[in-house]
Amino acid sequence: MIRIGNLPLPPGGDLEQLRKRAARALGVRPGELGELEIVRQSIDARNKNETHYVYTVELSMAQEERLVRNAPGKNITLVERRTYAFPGVGRTSPMPPVVVGMGPAGLFAALFLARNGIPSIVLERGKDVDARTADVEKFWAGGELDESSNVQFGEGGAGTFSDGKLTTGTHDPRIGAVLDTLVEAGAPRDVKYSHKPHVGTDVLRRVVKTMREELVSLGCDVRFGHRLEGLVLEGDQVKEIHVMGPAGEYRLACDALVLAPGHSARDTFRMLRDAGVPMEKKNFAIGVRIEHDQTAISRQQYGQAFELLPPSDYKLACHLPGGRSAFTFCVCPGGQVVAAASEQGGVVTNGMSLRARDGKNINGGLLVGVSPEDFPGEDVLAGVSFQEQWERSAFRLGGEDYRAPAQRVEDFLARRPSEGPGTILPTYRPGVRWTQMDDCLPQAVSDTLRQALPMMDRKLHGFAACDGVLTGVETRSSSPVRILRGEDFQSAVRGLYPCGEGAGYAGGIVSAAVDGIRVAEAVAKG
Repeated sequence: MIRIGNLPLPPGGDLEQLRKRAARALGVRPGELGELEIVRQSIDARNKNETHYVYTVELSMAQEERLVRNAPGKNITLVERRTYAFPGVGRTSPMPPVVVGMGPAGLFAALFLARNGIPSIVLERGKDVDARTADVEKFWAGGELDESSNVQFGEGGAGTFSDGKLTTGTHDPRIGAVLDTLVEAGAPRDVKYSHKPHVGTDVLRRVVKTMREELVSLGCDVRFGHRLEGLVLEGDQVKEIHVMGPAGEYRLACDALVLAPGHSARDTFRMLRDAGVPMEKKNFAIGVRIEHDQTAISRQQYGQAFELLPPSDYKLACHLPGGRSAFTFCVCPGGQVVAAASEQGGVVTNGMSLRARDGKNINGGLLVGVSPEDFPGEDVLAGVSFQEQWERSAFRLGGEDYRAPAQRVEDFLARRPSEGPGTILPTYRPGVRWTQMDDCLPQAVSDTLRQALPMMDRKLHGFAACDGVLTGVETRSSSPVRILRGEDFQSAVRGLYPCGEGAGYAGGIVSAAVDGIRVAEAVAKG
C-alpha cells in the first residue's frame, strides 16, 4: 500500500483534482492510479491568505516499491494496513454477561461481545432514543424534567445530545474498529479521515438506534427503564444484582457485570460506595458555556476563505501563575447550549450541534480544572457533592425554573450583573436569566476565568468580545470519581468490570467506545 501525504487542495477542490496531485507526486498519469482512499483531511490556516485543505491518501498499485523509490514527490511511503481483530474467546460460563448503561462504552462492549458469540443482557435506566428525544424536547420547551430520560440518561448516553465529536488523543488500534462500526451504522464516511470528525446529534441518534437493532439481532436482551440498584456478593465475587424495572424490583444472576454508568449516575456511585467497591476521587473541571457569533470566529480562524470551508472551531488553553489552568472543551460550531440537568433542583449546561452545524452561534465549554483539594473530606464522593452544590446555586440564580444564569463577557470582566443581551443572543432553552455568574461558581474558578479570557483573546482575537455570552454552570465534563480496576479490567469485586467515562477511564465518545471493546475482550477471555 502506498501512502502519499501533504497533498494541498484549495477550498472547493474535488476528488479529480486530488487524484491529479497524487499522480503528479507519484510520477504517473492519473489514469494509472488505482482506487484512491482518503485517510486524513485537515485544514491549514497558518497563512490566512492561502487557507487550504491538506490530504493524505492511500492506494494499491503494481510495483509499489519501484514507484515509491522513483517518485518525484515527497511524503511518499509504503505502509502495511493493519485491521483490528477481536482476540480468542475463552469464556465458558452459561450465564450471559450483564452490561449496565447504553452510552458508547456499554454499547460497544455489548456489541463486540455479541459479534463474537456472547450475547448479553443490556440494562439502561433511560428510554430508547426516540422516546428520550421527545422527553428532552419537552423539557427544553419548559416542561418537567424526567430524571431517568434526559440529556444524561437514555439510549446512546450523554454523547447523543452533543456534537458527536470523534476526536481522541489516544492511538489505540481499536479506534479503526470504532469508526468502522459507526459508519456501518449510518455515520458519515468522512469521520474516518477528518482531522476533527463529528457526527452531529441528529445523525448520532439514528446511529445508536441501528446499533441497538444489531444487538437485538445477535441475541441480546435489551431492557429500557431498568436501573441497577444493588450487588449481591458471595465472598468477593458478584453473584447477583438487584434491578428496578417498570414492573418492580427483581434479582438477576450475574457473574460478569460490565458497569458503564456514565458520569452522572450519582445514585449508582453511592450504591457502589456503600457496597464497599473501591473508588477514588479524581480531578474534573467546572465553568461555563461561552457563545460567540460563528461567522466572526470562522473569519478570524480562516480568513476570507471561511465561506468556502466548514464552520471553524477552536481549542484554547492557558496556565496561570497561581497554578490554575483554564481551557475550552467540547466546542460546538453552529450549535446551541443545552439544558443538561438530570436531577431536580439543579441547572447543568452542555453544548450540542447538528450534523450541518448551521446555527448562528458557536459555543464551547470554558472550564477550570478542580482537584480533590477543592472538595476536601473523607467521602470518596466529595466531588459529586461539589458538583451538586454549584448546580443548585445555578438553579436558584436562574429563577428556580431551569432557566440558566447568563452574563455578557464585558460585564463578567467588569464584575457587574448583566441586564440583557448584546448582539449575540443566547441559545439555551428554556431560557436564561441575566445576572452575575460569580454567584454560581467557586471564587477560584471565577477569578481564573477573568484572568484567562484576555489571554485567550490574544490567541484568538474576539474570544473575549464584549457581547459574548456566558451561561452556567458546566459541571459534567468528566466523572468526579474513578471506580478502581486491575490490569484484568476487574474491580477487587470479582466479576465487576468498571468501564467508560463514568467509571473514570475515558473522556469522549471514541475513548469510551475503545474502553468498551477492551472490557469486552477481558470478559470474553474468561
